[in-house]
Amino acid sequence: MATIATLTVKEDGSMEGTLATLNVSAPIALLANGRKAKENEPDFRVISRKNGFELGAGWYRTSKTTGEEYVSVSLSAPEFGVIYGNVAPAPGDDPSRKVIIWNPPS
Repeated sequence: MATIATLTVKEDGSMEGTLATLNVSAPIALLANGRKAKENEPDFRVISRKNGFELGAGWYRTSKTTGEEYVSVSLSAPEFGVIYGNVAPAPGDDPSRKVIIWNPPS
């Protein structure tokens, strides 16, 4: 499992940080989807802070093993194809710091 983004949780629940892979380094934001009208629509939109383009989406999920809620993300761009990941607490004790952990297809 590789960390592909570092994030800071804002007061409104949005998250901002940097997506960083071997080929890409880009400022991103996970913004609440205020237009969510159906259960299967994403809870978050992942936006490039550089140009405003939508890079992906995130959904609240519940862990089968712990029962805890987390955010599962799907990111897509020509530079890297499709990347799946999960938002998790960053190392340390600061609850406002998060990371996106790459979740490679099995």
